[in-house]
Amino acid sequence: MNIREWSLRTRTANRDKPPTESAAVRREVLRLALPATGEQLLGMMIGIVDTFLVGHLGAASLAAVGLANQWVFLAHTLLGAIGTGSTALIARFTGARDPELANSVLRQSVLVAVLTGLLCTALGTLLARPAVLLLGAPTEEVVGLSITYLTTVSATLAFATLLYLGNACLRGAGDTRTPLYVMVVVNIVNIVVAWTLINGLFGLPRLGVWGSALGAASGQVVGGSIVFWLLLRGRSGIRLRLAGLRPDWDMIRRILRVGMPTGVEQLFFRIGNMAYVRILASLGVAAYAANQVAINGWSLSFMPGFGFAVAATTLVGQSLGARQPDAAERGGYATYRMGAALMAVIGVGMILFPEQIMGFFTDDAEVIRLGAMPLQVMGLVQPMLAASMIFAGALRGAGDTRWPMIITAGCIWLVRLPLAYLFAIVFGWGLVGAWTAMSIDMILRGGFNFLRFRSGGWKTIQV
Repeated sequence: MNIREWSLRTRTANRDKPPTESAAVRREVLRLALPATGEQLLGMMIGIVDTFLVGHLGAASLAAVGLANQWVFLAHTLLGAIGTGSTALIARFTGARDPELANSVLRQSVLVAVLTGLLCTALGTLLARPAVLLLGAPTEEVVGLSITYLTTVSATLAFATLLYLGNACLRGAGDTRTPLYVMVVVNIVNIVVAWTLINGLFGLPRLGVWGSALGAASGQVVGGSIVFWLLLRGRSGIRLRLAGLRPDWDMIRRILRVGMPTGVEQLFFRIGNMAYVRILASLGVAAYAANQVAINGWSLSFMPGFGFAVAATTLVGQSLGARQPDAAERGGYATYRMGAALMAVIGVGMILFPEQIMGFFTDDAEVIRLGAMPLQVMGLVQPMLAASMIFAGALRGAGDTRWPMIITAGCIWLVRLPLAYLFAIVFGWGLVGAWTAMSIDMILRGGFNFLRFRSGGWKTIQV
């Protein structure tokens, strides 16, 4: 059943009822959300595997990879602006059954994204040392390892743009399975290369942190190449044509008009998170390593949030393209209820088994001790984290990207950072205090995104 069919059926059956989900909506949510959740799981597995392998090299190696990845994530923020605009526009044009415009979005998105990736490669290579020092790396050993990791991964960011942008376009077309399959291959490449080179197997040199970076970089190259090939062949109703490819400034403006608020939002988030990392780095190497491990454990809960947010983006965008705003609203609420229920279950596991989760990634007793309670704190707020992610995804699908930007920037800079410094440094609560501040941030963001979605102002936005 396609978007038009279930949206018409649910609108007719529920014309005079408050928003609720039908079996058709639930099936559509799961069809989109489960592969997207799997894709996010596999995307996070790259970091989880690296943390697992590097974690046994010591706290300095863990801290180095964590610091370097802050800048890699910042580069992905720039891609996120293009990806969000592309997903929303392709979803809208797919719902309106206009493949020509959807393909135009794809062409211009790939062009802008690859140029952005090349720029990030140059910056990440040339400015690696000052970038790592800016984050307050605690020792010279951490600085050196961070530079090695950052320069290696930065060299392949152009391929990363093809991977992540291409997957975003496929999701907008309603295909969340292909990105999942691609990420399976990326993970296999990362695991084989990283495991081999970190530990020096099969007679190869033992490269430690550099081996981890080479694994991540190899995965990006292979994944980006596969997605590029699939788009050239035509996949899920969209096709990349290179002949005569040149900038279409009107379409680029449309993509950026929708996507730039998300890019600015993520920029505020990343810079704010770097300031947050600076606070954590001042707590010492063990505390920062514990934070890095705890984030990987916590990622098991927000991966479903990402998957259901993707489902909300696609359902809302395609429903609005089909001129079914009430169906878009029902899809948004149904997606939140299902995603929040799953994340709440995972949150219970974080509350009950924090030491076991930490112990999976490291055998350092001090790191496990420091990270256990922060995991429990975050486990308590999973339903609000779900609201923060899923309702923001629904708003982005409608092209309403300004409100999530305002909400995220305000909560990061006016709530998380001041409270993290107050709780962790002034009150001396350490890592627990910093994560308590982060949980309060999540609660407020979830509430504000829900209120914006409930207002219905997003239904009339033109993209």
